[in-house]
Parts: sequence; C-alpha cells; structure tokens
Amino acid sequence: MSCDLSVEIAGLRFKNPVLTASGTFGYGIEFAQWFDLGRLGGICTKGLSLEPLEGNPPPRIVETHGGMLNSIGLQNIGVRAFVAEKLPLLRQFQTHIIANVFGSCFEEYLEVIRILDDAEGIAAYELNISCPNVKAGGMEFGNDPDEAARLTEACKRIARRPIIVKLSPNAGDIVRVACAVESAGADAISAINTILGLSVDIYTRRPRLAMGMGGLSGPAIKPIAVRMVYQIVRAVRIPVIGIGGIATPEDALEFLIAGATAVQIGTANYYDPLVSIKVIEGLQQFCQQQRITAIRSLIGSLRMDERLA
Repeated sequence: MSCDLSVEIAGLRFKNPVLTASGTFGYGIEFAQWFDLGRLGGICTKGLSLEPLEGNPPPRIVETHGGMLNSIGLQNIGVRAFVAEKLPLLRQFQTHIIANVFGSCFEEYLEVIRILDDAEGIAAYELNISCPNVKAGGMEFGNDPDEAARLTEACKRIARRPIIVKLSPNAGDIVRVACAVESAGADAISAINTILGLSVDIYTRRPRLAMGMGGLSGPAIKPIAVRMVYQIVRAVRIPVIGIGGIATPEDALEFLIAGATAVQIGTANYYDPLVSIKVIEGLQQFCQQQRITAIRSLIGSLRMDERLA
C-alpha cells in the first residue's frame, strides 16, 4: 500500500512535501546529474536580485559542530540572467520552481517580481526578508513586523503568483512577524532562515569568516526550528514550510508532526546530493510501515499537553 505524499500550499499541489532550500542547491540544474529533479516536491532557487551580486569575500563558509556557518552574501547571476539561462533548463522538470526574491529596498523587490512575472515556469515567489549576511535589506525587513508587512503587501499587490515569506529566527518575536505578514496577504510562510553566529580562530584571534558573523545552519539548529514552526503554526492559518537541519526522513517527520505542511532541505545538500530523494523515499517507507494512506494526516498531529503548549 503506497502513501499519498502530496500536499497543498497556496493553491499549488506538491507531489510530495520535500523541497530544496534556497542557496543550498545551486540553480538546481547542477544536481540533475545525480537524480531526476522531477522527483522533488519543489526547488527554491538561489536568492535572485535585480543585478548580479558577487557576494562577500572569502572565507565565507566555516564548518562547525553540528552545522555550518556561512556568509555568502547572496551571490547570484541576477534575475534577468536567471530567466534567460537557468529557467528554460529548470522548466524541463516536472516540479514546482519557487523563485527566492531579494532586494536592498522595496523597489528592487518589486522590480525582480515584475521581471519574473513575465516568465513561464515559476510557481511562486519566496520573499527573502531574513538573510543575515547582507548589509542592506534582509534582516532590516525581517526583524520589523511593520516593515515585513509593508513589503509583503507591496509585493502581493503586483505579483501574479503566490507569495511565501521566509522568516528570520533573529527577529525578536518571529510569531509576531508571522502574524504581520499573514495579515498583509502572504499566502504561506517558510521558517526558519539561519541563526546569526560567530566562529573565532583561536590563533589569530580573528573571526573565521571574512565578514565576521554569519548564519548558522544544519542539525545544530533543528530543535530551535521545530519549536518556532510549532509556535508559528499555532498563530497563523496559512501553511508553514519548515526549514532547519533536516537530513533524514525522521527530521522531516518532526516538522510535519509539529505542523509544517512541507519542508525544505538545505545544508545536507552540501555533503549528500541525494539527501532529498532519500528523505522522500524514507517518508514513503514510514507511512507504509505505519499504515498511513496520506501524509497530510500527519501534519499538525503533535500530541502536546495544552498546559505545556
């Protein structure tokens, strides 16, 4: 007995709840040599800006216990080159393409969306308002509920496709930001982005990243991410996509049971390009073993004593 792994977010049906996270999966095409990208529930592209960005100077990745600290700085080829060079290749695969959108100001976000709106093959936009590795934009929007709401409303007003807002764990109150973007019209939320961290070279007594601090990701942040997703799900009505340290089917199941409708896999792609496929297969096996006919029945099934919730 096979299990129906499909889920629905913002009117879009995903064949399974496993997506790849922005910034950890190249432009997607790079992984086509390893497996059929059409097996994925979806692909979130690298953050796309109006003009190409070189990103931050190296070193910009440091391995840590249970995770990775990065300060890439949203290096990308720019939205026009993405539409011309990458998107036609991605369109060949039967999966949802979610364009991660970034800007240093409101108008840049809007212009990127306008350009993408004219392109075929994109299912939704993920607003990156939470990157800790850029000087402008990013956390400036993600940490302020009012600014996050204003940006969401402006993007929603012009976008022809659903808007997913990616939230920062570095905000003082991520639930408050989630409620603000929902009120502003967001179709879904993805959470969490990386957590701001610092790694020090004890011999030089300098930060190990060229830019000083960076974003921590990987298994080290998973319990924090599961907790935040659970709290957000209880506060909003729109779907939430869980992100943070997912590397196994069991990790993904934790997020789904906590209330996430889908998950994104990030850091694990760096050391295992097949990790997403293994998670999809593992979810199918788990459901068969547990005689679960539709994975949707697991979403939000956490049994939490109300006194502890």
